[in-house]
Amino acid sequence: MELNRKKFILQWADNSMILGQRLSEWCGHGPVLEQDIALTNIALDLIGEARYLYQLLASEEGTSEDDYPFLRKESEFYNLLLVEQPNEDWAYTMIRQVIFDHFHYYFLSEVMKCADSQLADIAAKSVKEVRYHLKFSSEWVIRLGDGTVESNQRMQKAVDDMAKFAAEPYLPSEADVWMQDFQQGPDLNNLKAIADKALYEIIEEAKLQWPDQQTIRKGGKEGRHSEHMGYLLATMQYMQRAYPGLDW
Repeated sequence: MELNRKKFILQWADNSMILGQRLSEWCGHGPVLEQDIALTNIALDLIGEARYLYQLLASEEGTSEDDYPFLRKESEFYNLLLVEQPNEDWAYTMIRQVIFDHFHYYFLSEVMKCADSQLADIAAKSVKEVRYHLKFSSEWVIRLGDGTVESNQRMQKAVDDMAKFAAEPYLPSEADVWMQDFQQGPDLNNLKAIADKALYEIIEEAKLQWPDQQTIRKGGKEGRHSEHMGYLLATMQYMQRAYPGLDW
């Protein structure tokens, strides 16, 4: 398999797997039962999307889909720094989600058109669910940003802290460039313009302010992660590490 194609698929799959793992931490802890269930369902959607991609790699490499999420080291994951950040509270979770959902939705919309029919099919299956994710997170951001004084302040703090992770999705890795050159992946510059415009409209409607300047945090696509990633993997990979080859 072409290594750039494999890494592109892992970037995509790892984003969904790691964010799905993060969101699953809310199970049983949501602010109300309806939102608890909604967020758990979003986590399951993301993990299901990641499974399609890991299964594709497994079929092409003669491995198991479980090898990719459970047996790789931290430096072998290529997800964005954004998705591994802690939940903190509902404000942080929704701002992280709305930033990712804008990237994710428009990313899938472009991959659906790509020359690689297998990737296009996975994108087409996933985009319907991600459209709902985007609606869910956008509505919560607007509701809380344009809510009480306290909810607005807490949402603004989350925006200020999370904005530094918002540029990394659109910074092309070598794999992104290779896939674009062969019409198998999106043009991230064009994607950024479209996704950012839609995101900023939600932020404005929520009566929040996007920081004019912020330090850009990056490195996830190259396997360089924040301090939070190791703890997340320790939880996610525990059973397979403790009982190698475990089968249910």
